[in-house]
Amino acid sequence: MIGASGPRTLRPPIMASRFVASTNHYLATMAAVRILEAGGNAVDAGVAAGLCINVVQPDMTNLGGVAPIILYDAKSDDVVSISGVGSWPAAASIDFFMREYDGVIQRGIHCVVLPAAVDCWLTALERYGTMTLGEVAASAIELADRGFPVNHFLAANLESVVEKISGWPSTAEIFLSRGRAPKFGERLVQRDLAHTLRMLVEAETGASHISREAGIRAARDRFYTGDIAERVARFYEEQGGFLTLDDLKQFHVDVEQPVKARYRGYDIYGCQPWCQGPTALAALSILDGYDLASLGQGSADSFHLILEALKAAFSDREHYYGDPKFVDVPVAGLMNPDYAATWRERIKTDTAFPDMPEPGDPWAFQAAPSGALRRPYTPPQPKVGPLDRDTSYLCIVDEHGNAFSATPSDVIEGSPIVPGLGFLVSGRGGQSVLDPNHPSSLAPGKRPRLTPNPGLIMRDGRLFAPYGTPGLDMQPQAMVQVAVNMIDYGMDPQAAIEAPRVATYSFPASGQSRAYTPGLVRAEDRIPDDVLRELVRRGHNVERWPAFIPQAGSVCTAVVNHAEGTIVAGADPRRLAYAMGW
Repeated sequence: MIGASGPRTLRPPIMASRFVASTNHYLATMAAVRILEAGGNAVDAGVAAGLCINVVQPDMTNLGGVAPIILYDAKSDDVVSISGVGSWPAAASIDFFMREYDGVIQRGIHCVVLPAAVDCWLTALERYGTMTLGEVAASAIELADRGFPVNHFLAANLESVVEKISGWPSTAEIFLSRGRAPKFGERLVQRDLAHTLRMLVEAETGASHISREAGIRAARDRFYTGDIAERVARFYEEQGGFLTLDDLKQFHVDVEQPVKARYRGYDIYGCQPWCQGPTALAALSILDGYDLASLGQGSADSFHLILEALKAAFSDREHYYGDPKFVDVPVAGLMNPDYAATWRERIKTDTAFPDMPEPGDPWAFQAAPSGALRRPYTPPQPKVGPLDRDTSYLCIVDEHGNAFSATPSDVIEGSPIVPGLGFLVSGRGGQSVLDPNHPSSLAPGKRPRLTPNPGLIMRDGRLFAPYGTPGLDMQPQAMVQVAVNMIDYGMDPQAAIEAPRVATYSFPASGQSRAYTPGLVRAEDRIPDDVLRELVRRGHNVERWPAFIPQAGSVCTAVVNHAEGTIVAGADPRRLAYAMGW
């Protein structure tokens, strides 16, 4: 239940009865509302918003990047996910990086995996949407062609990577066109990207006489098998990269059943372990055995249990998660409530794990495939690394009860822009591991373990809320805390989002640095001093974060109140997120 009252918030919860859109950029939210007002459903609006985010957040997302999706289709009464990350090209190998880059997956031409976002957007639109690509892409094309004013967040992010992108002429031509990064209020124009989107719409138009779906498939084919694919492959061949036209022709995303866990009678959904999607579910499954409501929101007791449950979930992530097409991941065991109970036996209510705990044994809670053995536990060595930038998020709920939840990504410095096309190809290969015995190791055709992981919550067979956030390894941590705030503490979505957060770093980070700082907890300084002192007493190494720091995530959500026929949305003030509804 959503509480009738709650703490004052910086923004009001957005309340509506027909539809809401909450995204990590206000222009993307407006694009979604345009589609909903025109009669489109949540998927139409979600794809429109996603394409806009690829335009207006080029620092953190890209049309050639990743875009994992979870959606609820009211007509079929089904929750499905669309795998949002590409695989390594066939020519990639661990040996190459060990030989040429001293065992580091450097950003640039060699770290790319197949571009998944276009296939994700178009697969969702074809299967679950009602509009054409031309209709839903119109706002993105306008923003790319005419430009949009640069905000402080984008200006700062582009300024921080000038040195990295200045060495790529195709990227510098667009984002350093003035000889520097654009400043606040200046217009950023991306005409090559607008041209690419128009090429996709052109392909759709040529086949639209057959059917709406045939037109969308024609657009997809132009990107992955046609002249766009040929230009991408030629560029990578010229640059000495791995990516080929055959790689592009063979790639496709998967429409599949997501992972599910139970929490307080709610069904919590996440993507399969080709990403970190099950991490939040595993932590919530552990927390399901504690009476958090009696401990009080924001208390040391509550934060301590959340941190310890997250450490447990991240330990299992490190030791078991990988592309299920290559790795036997014990998903059923990891999601088994009895397995969660074994973690509660190990968690101490008054003392923190000093580092990443040894993983559990989920194989004991499912029928293990023949020969499936648990990898020996080797404690990681502490390592400090840079904090990479991350991604974006969007969610939509429409008047028909459909919901769309997506986490598009890929930073501007991940790989060079393909000349003349205005987009880069996903640099997510940097989230693979070069240890061949690791479940997330690099292999040809294998997907890296992606950090972006949208979520969705159901209750009693009915939609409760899509939710998610950017934030690298902070994503499941912010998602768990917002879910707990709404479900355990009855907070409205905006209050649940604005509440101060904590974060643990007692696990190897995703990404090339694999940074690991055992015992470290960062906590927003709005948390009272006595609470932080008690966390320190229990063994947490607490560092203060400034209030509303962007690194704590940027959660969006929209909660459906079926009894009243209303939707209540929230959007995180830590970044650029905004919600709108009607």
